[in-house]
Amino acid sequence: MNPLVLMLLTFFAALVVGVPVAFSLGLASVSYLLVTGRFAWALLSQRMFSIVDSFPLLAVPFFILAARLMEDSGILGSLLELSRALVGHIRGGLAHVNIVASMFFAGITGSPTADTAAIGSALIPAMVAEDYPLDFSAAVTVSSSTIGPIIPPSIPMVIYALVEGRTSLAALFLAGFVPGILVGFALMFVAWVICVRRGFGLTRSRRITLKELWPIMGRSFMALLMPIIILGGILTGIFTPTEASATAVGYAFIVGFFVTKRLKLDSLPDHFLSTAITTASVLFVLAASSVFGWILTVEQVPNQLARAFLEFSSDPAIFLLLVNLMLLIVGCFMNTTSAITILAPILSPIALSMGINPVHFGFVMVMNLILGQITPPVGSCLFVVCGISEVTMEEVSKAVLPFLAAEIVILFLVTYVPSICLFIPRMFGFV
Repeated sequence: MNPLVLMLLTFFAALVVGVPVAFSLGLASVSYLLVTGRFAWALLSQRMFSIVDSFPLLAVPFFILAARLMEDSGILGSLLELSRALVGHIRGGLAHVNIVASMFFAGITGSPTADTAAIGSALIPAMVAEDYPLDFSAAVTVSSSTIGPIIPPSIPMVIYALVEGRTSLAALFLAGFVPGILVGFALMFVAWVICVRRGFGLTRSRRITLKELWPIMGRSFMALLMPIIILGGILTGIFTPTEASATAVGYAFIVGFFVTKRLKLDSLPDHFLSTAITTASVLFVLAASSVFGWILTVEQVPNQLARAFLEFSSDPAIFLLLVNLMLLIVGCFMNTTSAITILAPILSPIALSMGINPVHFGFVMVMNLILGQITPPVGSCLFVVCGISEVTMEEVSKAVLPFLAAEIVILFLVTYVPSICLFIPRMFGFV
């Protein structure tokens, strides 16, 4: 059997029987190296270490830790209060509060699972108490959590910029603002339509006055300031994205200890341990993916795939359509980090050869794979929302379909109208 075919079969077979993605990638890579006679511990360790021995990758644990500290500091309550003040009076009020809170929280976490856990724990019980169906409440929570890695900061964007090597992380961050807002509005529209058609979500909140809004915004100010500090520092050249992540941790400490005074010293070890575990899982997947990707490069799979795409069509629009369809399928079976590590070095050069802007293509790829977080069978956000509520995987998967459809519409809109994501990066001179 061809060693490459054996490797791919081993990988998919391991996934089917439930082996974690990182181990599936490792087993597949080892099977190839054993059959070809190239197996060597030194080779494996060198390839795995080289990808994680990176200064920009420090942004991952820092952003994770900053998010945990800000969450423990009690800022989520102020964001929920602000969200309720802004959209709580609309039909389906709590659903809109859920979505807008995710948009605000996105500027702090950069992680869809953190968004699902934090906002879901607070709002799903509240929505059920106001007679929203449980499956609908879970679907709103899980679908809006995808906004987390779209609006910066974004851990998947950090991974993409690292493995692709050509695209500015700051440009990718800026590219996410407008699409993230569009996704939020699209989800709110879907939620409103469902509430009207199914006859629930009658609002219990009144429209507040501007005079009442100001003190609420004041209580949310410290939370809203964090993404401004991160991006402002990057854009003005005060610090790099990696240094910005460390600055975010420092800001979170200040807010937690001296402003809200909710953060306690005895809680720090738990936050550090949780951050280390999450970071280790991300880096393990990244390391295993690097060996897998190196083998694909040695076998000239990128070149063969490029020729196949070009022979089929040299039209960038057709290429983007095929890539989107492929990534939507890949996202159902592979986590975002693995898919980015393996596919970004393969697909990005093809996109560049077709004249597609690298920031545009990078953002489209990241946004596409993020949707895999809410699609079965391996959507991590689905597992989180099932864990914090009594909804089953089948129920939430069915309920999330209208919201997923809306997000796919925005994905294709961004794909074929590049100025939507390139407007802000171009305004700041990154494009």
